[in-house]
Amino acid sequence: MQAKQQSEMHPSRWGDPDRAQALPDTARGMVELVFGLDDRPALVDPALTPSALEPAVLAELAAVVGPDHVRTDDETRRLRTRGKSTPDLLRMRSGDLTDAPDAVVRPGSHDEVAAVLALAGERHLAVVPFGGGTSVTGGLVARREGFAGVLSLDLVRMKRLVAVDHTSMTATLEPGLRGPEAEALLAAEGLTLGHYPQSWEYASIGGFAATRSSGQSSAGYGRFDALVVGLTVATPRGRLELGSAPANAAGPDLRQLILGSEGAFGVITDVTVRVRALPEVKVYEGWRWPSFAEGAAAMRTLAQSGLLPTVIRLSDEAETAINLADPGAIGGEGASGCLMITGFEGTPTAVAAERAAVTAVLADLGGDSVGEAAGEKWSHGRFDAPYLRDSMLDVGVLVETLETATFWSNVDRLYADVKSALTASLGDPSIVLCHISHVYETGCSLYFTVAAKEADEPLAQWHRAKVAASDAMIAAGATITHHHAVGTDHKPWLAQEIGPVGVSVLRAVKADLDPMGILNPGVLIP
Repeated sequence: MQAKQQSEMHPSRWGDPDRAQALPDTARGMVELVFGLDDRPALVDPALTPSALEPAVLAELAAVVGPDHVRTDDETRRLRTRGKSTPDLLRMRSGDLTDAPDAVVRPGSHDEVAAVLALAGERHLAVVPFGGGTSVTGGLVARREGFAGVLSLDLVRMKRLVAVDHTSMTATLEPGLRGPEAEALLAAEGLTLGHYPQSWEYASIGGFAATRSSGQSSAGYGRFDALVVGLTVATPRGRLELGSAPANAAGPDLRQLILGSEGAFGVITDVTVRVRALPEVKVYEGWRWPSFAEGAAAMRTLAQSGLLPTVIRLSDEAETAINLADPGAIGGEGASGCLMITGFEGTPTAVAAERAAVTAVLADLGGDSVGEAAGEKWSHGRFDAPYLRDSMLDVGVLVETLETATFWSNVDRLYADVKSALTASLGDPSIVLCHISHVYETGCSLYFTVAAKEADEPLAQWHRAKVAASDAMIAAGATITHHHAVGTDHKPWLAQEIGPVGVSVLRAVKADLDPMGILNPGVLIP
């Protein structure tokens, strides 16, 4: 089955262009009070330099995928320039399209992907696999030096649900399927993947795998890498097929070598994933905790008791106050503390049993239930934050996110150190918010959101904050990224996290699978 074509994102904004809007009046008043307002002029689409590719090379590419599927027009190239981090958007808004590909090539099958890679090797063209374009770490910015040109390998035509195994509860999906498209195809079979990152509306199946994505329902469904049971990959060295059983002892698991490889080792052409029955019931509710530490301790208790709900997330005091500035949402007028969201999905019987068990634990630990209104509010707005970021940029407020993860025993230190680093580097006025959104028996992730008055050089302003926070993560013994991948932005710290032997392993794999170095050069590999 083939998915219907989805709308394209705006080149210098997030998401559906029809959903772009001015900052809401309620938020505008708060922003004016804290930062002041600096309304920016309307965005214009900058022109691009002509493609550097010779007509003969374009003809060779057209012979592989068809002439309709090799595009060099400004509009298409602009839409495949970089990802959607705040620095990406700032560069685009300033008219900087220096990273635009020379051509957008749209293969329709594994064999066409392989043929494009072979031709790229012969013509020494850099190849950037493109799924949904939602990278926030510079994962779509290939190094140009030493190459005759850059191709965006756009997987938009590869959108089939290839196979469904209802007995084993697996499904094979092509990489160009975006989140809603995949869920629609699976729903027709009575199934769900259950993977809902904030980028879900535009992120792709191939991107989920290539970046080790983690969705908002990870407590119940698992991270994407935990859902993958098989992969097919096109590499410059040949076809790689992985996953013949649910588990094996046949040496190291090479699936894990591809998961998180960000297109640097090969192009994922299909993914076989574990699926679940479409839930009959979904219930989300809120809990109030006196402090972030007490809420985090409750999350740890649930995780280590095997009682995690489908969704569990905890906002710190600042995020609770700003993002949920409705006293009724956390317990009435004058209420304070931290808001936790819990969610349960499944059959009515299973949901009732799981909810009762979790409620008993949370109530015993001192949490106060504030009912389903807060949970429903979160559920209805769970994908809206990137649109709000655009609205904030429109009035001169820099907004960006970063995340990390650590063991439970190190959470307090990591939270304090990263928050302090961000606050010190950004100065006043700035706001630093945090939530826990992914929980494990042994630890959790911390997801930070920052807002600051945009400086004269906002790219340098954010770079200083990013460096300070990343240094703090490494100094605290935490990971540089929990689910946003490495790209180019995190690469300076990856070598510190994995050490010199780890770096040499990555380089050796790269050299073997991609001896010409054409796949996403400059990304991931230190």
